[in-house]
Amino acid sequence: METKTVLDIQGYTKSYGGSKKAADNVTLTVEAGDIYGFIGHNGAGKSTTIRAVVGVLDFTEGNIYIDGHSVKEESMACKRVTAYIPDNPDLYENLTGIQYLNFIADVFDIDEATRAERIQKYGDMFEITEALGDLISSYSHGMKQKVAIISALIHEPKLMVLDEPFVGLDPKASYTLKQIMHEMCENGAAVFFSTHVLDVAEKLCNKVAIIKQGKIIAAGTMEELTGDQSLEEVFLEVEDEK
Repeated sequence: METKTVLDIQGYTKSYGGSKKAADNVTLTVEAGDIYGFIGHNGAGKSTTIRAVVGVLDFTEGNIYIDGHSVKEESMACKRVTAYIPDNPDLYENLTGIQYLNFIADVFDIDEATRAERIQKYGDMFEITEALGDLISSYSHGMKQKVAIISALIHEPKLMVLDEPFVGLDPKASYTLKQIMHEMCENGAAVFFSTHVLDVAEKLCNKVAIIKQGKIIAAGTMEELTGDQSLEEVFLEVEDEK
């Protein structure tokens, strides 16, 4: 069966102040069914690349395609099929959880019955349904993160992009999010997420790329990269080498 490319990053480069390259010729491909881990130290270029993928940051060079559409030229087509969860979700504090989720459903033109079903499903999975009538300003960081995740799933994206998604989630919510990632990929979507928690990446991802000082220094399937080593060992080795 032919695999479908969901995210194609081609030579993405981003410079700040003319000389320093936060991302340097980043090239990688995420296919339908992939849970793709993007790993590196803080400041390595993970968030810069992710923010370019979701259309928040502009380019110096290169191009990025989502589901065959260019992020540069067809940003709306890309956004329709993408969900983005930043490392620190910024929600509208003066809305209740349910008002916020309905607002996002309106943006994506999701009908009443479908949105109700999805909000119920994911609200129950994250054990937050009963709190959705409360103001977001009263939520803990973890609860806000759960609402952000539900809002990202409401339009059944083909590509889910997450920046350090497990930071701030309790173990049960982390487990639920991993279940959802697997479910999405089984249904033909793809997940691309940054993390510095290597054991999570090793257990969860089928593919991984390591970025250092803006450059991809290793990428491939988990088996290709690790062999009989742990991801942590490989990461420390390639970090020292290059």
